[in-house]
Amino acid sequence: MSQYLLKSYLNGFLLLVIACTGSLSGYVAAQTDEAQTGQAVFEVLASEIALQRGEAGLAYGTYLEMARQYKDPRLAQRAMEIGIAGGSPELALNAAKLWDSLSPASQTKPKEVLITLLVLSNRWSDAVKPAIALLRQQSPAEQENTLLQLQALLAKAKDESEALRAFYEITSTAKPAPKDPALLYTYAMSAEKIGRLDVMEKTLREILRKNPNDANSLNALGYSLADRNIKLPEAFALINKAHQLSPKDNFILDSLGWVNFRLGKNELALEQLQQAFRMKPEADIAAHTGEVLWVMGRRTEAEEMWQQGQKLDANNPTLKETLKRLKPDWSNTDQVAQGSWDGRFAVKVTGLTDAQNQGGSGGFTLTQEQLKDVLEIRNPVGGSIAKITIEPGEATLERDGQVITAIDADTLVQNALGLPLPARGLSNWLRGEVRPGGEASVERNVKGQVSKIIQDGWNLVYTWNDKNRLEKLTMTRSSNIGSIDIRLVFDQANE
Repeated sequence: MSQYLLKSYLNGFLLLVIACTGSLSGYVAAQTDEAQTGQAVFEVLASEIALQRGEAGLAYGTYLEMARQYKDPRLAQRAMEIGIAGGSPELALNAAKLWDSLSPASQTKPKEVLITLLVLSNRWSDAVKPAIALLRQQSPAEQENTLLQLQALLAKAKDESEALRAFYEITSTAKPAPKDPALLYTYAMSAEKIGRLDVMEKTLREILRKNPNDANSLNALGYSLADRNIKLPEAFALINKAHQLSPKDNFILDSLGWVNFRLGKNELALEQLQQAFRMKPEADIAAHTGEVLWVMGRRTEAEEMWQQGQKLDANNPTLKETLKRLKPDWSNTDQVAQGSWDGRFAVKVTGLTDAQNQGGSGGFTLTQEQLKDVLEIRNPVGGSIAKITIEPGEATLERDGQVITAIDADTLVQNALGLPLPARGLSNWLRGEVRPGGEASVERNVKGQVSKIIQDGWNLVYTWNDKNRLEKLTMTRSSNIGSIDIRLVFDQANE
């Protein structure tokens, strides 16, 4: 989700919170009654005055510290509201966690807010534990309403697979099971994502028992059987019925082509898959079409189709699995996640005004070992500027003896160094692969080498040497401060 969209959601969410908590004057009065000291009254009023003067950071910090000191959840709630109003999801999250921890277990509102903030920040896995705790406090009707709200936010997840896995964990705790057909369908798809095909099949059959003409469920169940190459006559009957109900649905037509391929009807399958791709190009359909072409001996056409799929979505699970089996030289999934790169960088920011123009240069070393990246940035004469350590869910920056920790590595580098250097996903990009979990597009040259990647708003252009080593990487993007141009030149590429 873009920062603009996230801020829009947070601002809308703030209006809801304020509507629930009442007027500011009453709010402050409640706080002073609770605190029972003149000092607390002074700090609350001083914070509100600071907020009116635009000093939101000072007000936020004061409220958060007071909440810890007085163990008052309402003070943490106010800090959370300030974080939301300021468009700072990370600060709002920190305050929401404190609000929840200080509140009585019987209060569900703090958990609802915390879960919403986590999900809007694309931290679905972190939302599982508080969401399960919330469901256990709710009635069946309240549980279903909570799950419907989470379901509505799935479409905005950056990593659909992570979101669906989290959704499955959360929904599985609901007792009794949800009754809403759309919710059950999403639950079935989430079960497939974690490999619980038995749960998926059982849930889809339950939907079809009550609604035999549910085209999505017919297609999902039929495709699952066809993809596993089992019960093919039933799979064909299910998908064919879905196609008759929704003849213009390209995903159902893709399934029909895929089951015909499984049945050995390659020519018919290819015709249906190509028609589905023409209706609406999708990476899944490109993966299937390419595989049929590959099996028919039309290898060049298959590679061209897969390249089109990678331009659409290089992180598509179906496409990645297909390439791993049939075109492993395009897939890096089996490589050990380790390596090191040394080089020089130059950054140029062309601002919206001349006063906003900036730039810088220096050297860097990036070392990768499994899930841990260490990026060291040096000035032009070799002196250390900063060391950034990136691990799943956390980034740490060491500079001048100080250590700063944040959730997002790119934001951490920007705030600490003032340079828009991308740190998250850099080790993947230097390998010529996309960062897992985010939307991405890949283009290849005539040798099959990655020539361009588009991901996280960055356009990456690659130059390789004769030994297939990365010589230069140009990274450009547009942002709210202007256009950014970064050039990386390597002294020693991934040795």
